[in-house]
Amino acid sequence: MSRLRAALPLILLLLAGIVLFASGSLDQLSPRQVVAHQAELHAQISAHPWLARLAYTGLLTLTVATGIPGTIVIILAGGFAFGVVDATLYSSVGLTLGSLILYLASRYAFGPGSKQPPMIVARLHQGFERHPVSYTLFLRFVPVLPFGAVTVALAWLCCPLWLFLGASWLGGTITLIFETSIGAGLGDAMSQSGNLGIGLFMHRAVLLPLGAIALLALLPPLIERFTRRYRQGRRPVD
Repeated sequence: MSRLRAALPLILLLLAGIVLFASGSLDQLSPRQVVAHQAELHAQISAHPWLARLAYTGLLTLTVATGIPGTIVIILAGGFAFGVVDATLYSSVGLTLGSLILYLASRYAFGPGSKQPPMIVARLHQGFERHPVSYTLFLRFVPVLPFGAVTVALAWLCCPLWLFLGASWLGGTITLIFETSIGAGLGDAMSQSGNLGIGLFMHRAVLLPLGAIALLALLPPLIERFTRRYRQGRRPVD
């Protein structure tokens, strides 16, 4: 019963995420829907600027805290609605708060983490034990795993709170710059072409941040290759 009580906050978050995802609310923030209602959207933001930003930050916080897929849809919509600077700022707040909520709920549910960890945690355990700071920063800077899954894994690994918050804010914000740029670029491309199609992704304002994210995704195998060569070069010759 005590374990169930400890897991209750995490269970409630997961249930909230399932309800939010099943409701189809995130579909209203898809690029097609946002573009179709862009005039109404910008009118509402102009009429209620702070309320709109507060609602956006709250929705992103809830989505990140529940760990459901669809966070990228909200971030793209934020870039389209608020521009790169404002969207990055408020997305960073929502991303950090949501990650903190999920982290604390997971830490409380897992306790000391004495049970058999999930597969993703077992794979990360060895690298985290050797270099906790660099490894945590690496996981947050490079989008190789889902943000929520990494949060839960770091909670199981008992990552220090200060390290988790710092890495989540810094790594998440850098990724957000490119993601909100894509959303803002879609808006610029739409204003020129007037329709939503695959050709929009060839627009420079969209293509450049997409390429930057692709380069970030290529970092893990490159780093692994260089570190493997470095380790092999340091092995003593018999």
